[in-house]
Amino acid sequence: MKMSDKQSFENQLTQLQTIVEQLEKGDVPLEEALKQFQSGIELSKQLQSTLDNAEKTLTKLMDDDCNEVPFDNKQEDENH
Repeated sequence: MKMSDKQSFENQLTQLQTIVEQLEKGDVPLEEALKQFQSGIELSKQLQSTLDNAEKTLTKLMDDDCNEVPFDNKQEDENH
């Protein structure tokens, strides 16, 4: 099963939780468990990428010329 890039973060997280719950029960045939595990790994990578991108976005500020600049706590500390 190929994961769609258009799935929301929440949908992907719910899918991953479902896979983990099914694998924890241990009543899934081995072949199906391996497929679910692979799908879970792919979902995990996509979720981590989404979180990394969100973190990068949240740690940038705009300067006076509307250019993105990295967030730097040291600059704030020097101003106080």
